[in-house]
Amino acid sequence: MNAIFFAIVVIAFAVTGLREVMWIPPAAAPGAAEALSPMAMLAKGMVDQAGASVTLAIGLIGVMALFLGLMKVAEAGGLLVIIARTIRPLMTRLFPDVPADHPAMGAMILNFSANVLGLGNAATPFGIRAMQELERINPHKGTASNAMALFLAINTSSITLLPTGVIAIRAAAGSTDPAAIVPTTLFATICSTTVAIIAAKLYQRFSPLPAPGTFPDTPPVTREDLGFADPDPAQDQAALPPVSTAEASASYPAWVSVAVLGVILALIPVTVLWGRIVSPWIIPGLMVALLAFGWARRVPVYEVFVEGAKEGFNVAVRIIPYLVAILVAIAMLRASGTLELFVRAVGPFTGAVGLPAEALPMALLRPLSGSGAYGLLASIINDPNVGPDSYVGLLVSTLQGSTETTFYVLAVYFGAVQIKRMRHALAAGLTADAAGIAAAVVICLLLFGR
Repeated sequence: MNAIFFAIVVIAFAVTGLREVMWIPPAAAPGAAEALSPMAMLAKGMVDQAGASVTLAIGLIGVMALFLGLMKVAEAGGLLVIIARTIRPLMTRLFPDVPADHPAMGAMILNFSANVLGLGNAATPFGIRAMQELERINPHKGTASNAMALFLAINTSSITLLPTGVIAIRAAAGSTDPAAIVPTTLFATICSTTVAIIAAKLYQRFSPLPAPGTFPDTPPVTREDLGFADPDPAQDQAALPPVSTAEASASYPAWVSVAVLGVILALIPVTVLWGRIVSPWIIPGLMVALLAFGWARRVPVYEVFVEGAKEGFNVAVRIIPYLVAILVAIAMLRASGTLELFVRAVGPFTGAVGLPAEALPMALLRPLSGSGAYGLLASIINDPNVGPDSYVGLLVSTLQGSTETTFYVLAVYFGAVQIKRMRHALAAGLTADAAGIAAAVVICLLLFGR
């Protein structure tokens, strides 16, 4: 992200400098304000966008607090454990190399369950714990096992079924239907996760494991080694609290898992046929359902909701620096005319397949930086020429909700257990990203047209 941020700023400055040298001031009409030069326009755009970034974050506080409050009620009511017990029979088949009663299995299940609910802060500690437990049963120290690669591939495919963060940003941007992207995200994330599993299973055949002891012990890889020094505000890595996987060790009968999976798959045609009709019901229905769930589980819903809302406030405040950085950089691209040139050059090619050039930077940035992608999403949907409810606005929102920060996840999870040789994990993750992008384009075309 450091290189991307610096490159954007330098390119915008260079293009503006070239325009400044070639600029000829137009003749001003009597009484009219003097036209600004390209460099003056760049400076004005930077300052204006810096102030607008903080305004955007302040507007996001209330919506973020609402959704994290609801998620806190669901977590306190045990919804995480219910999901974990539901998917356990499926997990034992996906990971035959991991003993069913091993702590790694419980940690992986809790990680996936948290991701399904959009609980990034809870998912990451579970994921690191899972990698630590998988490394204990890995005979090839320093090299990713098949189970590690599959676990990372599923994580990078983004199995989030409820993109609360994206909904919050869309609401703050003035969307008339912030949850309109739930059906499209469901379709795209199922496609990307399915491709991630298939790719990981297929690629492992072409990436054999080395003999034990082939490589000497190596120092732990860090995020800086892979070029990602900026922390992702959506996932708090400050502490790794103890994770108990005992409750996740139990499971419901296999037929329950099959039935739930069937219901999820059945939602795909439902989203295609009735997505626009259902989407306005999602946010009010979600609030009623989660509060009712917490009430039935004897959770003090008001107190727990307030506690979760406090976390939402903190998250919204923490992302201000990231929003300022990326939104100012994007504003420089626009004010310099670079983005317009890029759209004109690439638009005819990507637009022909349903991916407008305005959305292409989102597809390219998403696997690299979560904070950068969130900032770019906010920049696009807050653009008066685009808006959150246009085809481009809906497409980039779906891309944010149905793909993951692949390089970030690989760096953090592998770095936690000193993995230097990641084998096919990156290839499987990028394949899943490509599938998620393609699925997002297809479903947005079907539901929203162009």
